[in-house]
Amino acid sequence: MSNSIIRTEKLTKSYGRGAAATHALRGVDLEIPRGSFTAIVGPSGHGKSTLMHLLGALDRPSSGTVHLDGTDLGKLDSAGLARFRGRKIGFVFQFFNLLRGLSAAENVETAMMLSGAPPSRQAERARELLALVGLAEKAGSRPGELSGGQQQRVAIARALANDPEILMMDEPTGNLDSAAEEEIMQILLDLHSQGKTVIVVTHNPDIARRAQAVIQVQDGQIRA
Repeated sequence: MSNSIIRTEKLTKSYGRGAAATHALRGVDLEIPRGSFTAIVGPSGHGKSTLMHLLGALDRPSSGTVHLDGTDLGKLDSAGLARFRGRKIGFVFQFFNLLRGLSAAENVETAMMLSGAPPSRQAERARELLALVGLAEKAGSRPGELSGGQQQRVAIARALANDPEILMMDEPTGNLDSAAEEEIMQILLDLHSQGKTVIVVTHNPDIARRAQAVIQVQDGQIRA
């Protein structure tokens, strides 16, 4: 088994055509070790989030390849890509994306609805994960009754619902105060210590400082 859980070769992503084309990524080659904590950093608009979307099978490249845990993502059709993504990766974004009308536990359960697990197991798993992120007592609360940091912890619990090997996060602390930011950071470090591969797109220098590896993206390329 390779030590790299993600590997890209000559990865490009462009939007538009001809002279009007925007080249978000330009020939990216990288490897992310299994079980690592990696920060992707760089100026706004230079390709960080585009790179994460390609690594996480949320989008397809214009050219080049992404190999995730030995699978060439370009060889999967849309349905196969969605199934593979659902098994392998949990996503957390800056704006939480919680369903406002559902409780914290119900938001976590939504990630398991296609897993085939019975509803009783989904509810049990949701309670376990909320306890993991320190929100056992908030299982019945709706997002509007939670702080920003608590909502992000619910989002992390939801991302872990199907026990993915990889956790990908796009600016997970961007809307949080310093105390909530530190809470999220500790959860990420704990998950990494348990063997998860953690990949974080961030402008936060503290996250980058505490990561094992830092990938610098500038003008759509990896900078040393």
